[in-house]
Amino acid sequence: MSEKPTPPRVTPADAIRCARRHWVKGRRIHLAELASELNIGRATLFRWVGSKDKLLGEALWTLYNELCQEAQARTPGQGVDYVVGVYRHINATLLHSQPLQRFIGQDPEYALRILTSSQSPLHNRTVDAFASILQDQVDRGQLTPAMGIGSLAYFIVRLAESCLYSDIISGRPPRDEELEDACTAVRILLGGQTAAA
Repeated sequence: MSEKPTPPRVTPADAIRCARRHWVKGRRIHLAELASELNIGRATLFRWVGSKDKLLGEALWTLYNELCQEAQARTPGQGVDYVVGVYRHINATLLHSQPLQRFIGQDPEYALRILTSSQSPLHNRTVDAFASILQDQVDRGQLTPAMGIGSLAYFIVRLAESCLYSDIISGRPPRDEELEDACTAVRILLGGQTAAA
């Protein structure tokens, strides 16, 4: 008689994937519900993720990281043009993301905290991701920024956030035209020429 195969062991990565699926479908994240779905105790899940906010930040980071890698793979060129192209690809995708807009619409203040707070894993890792893109171009001799990479990445990410979440921050709906203005601002910050120059 053969033994029943042991089910695969659940890991923190499974919890992040589960939270990500819930978020994409527009479901609110509840630790008790996730623990039940994963067939683990709430205490175990809490020990793994720390809090619902941290878990959601981790889940959103996996989505952003995939989008960032896709943008880098699809964007041609180098130097300023490359960085601005990656920036445009990422933020145009986010601007028209239905799950993101739904998340913001459900609870704007909570969404803003998860998306932009330095206490969330998402914001800091987004800045680090852009710093890595900038550093790569510097290392290749394609970019000579006039300020430190860390500060430059921070300002670039905050520019994107001001466009993507303008409805929460200033009461204006996000617009493609404003994102293009942000791309121009990034080009200027990187020392590139604008079309009018």
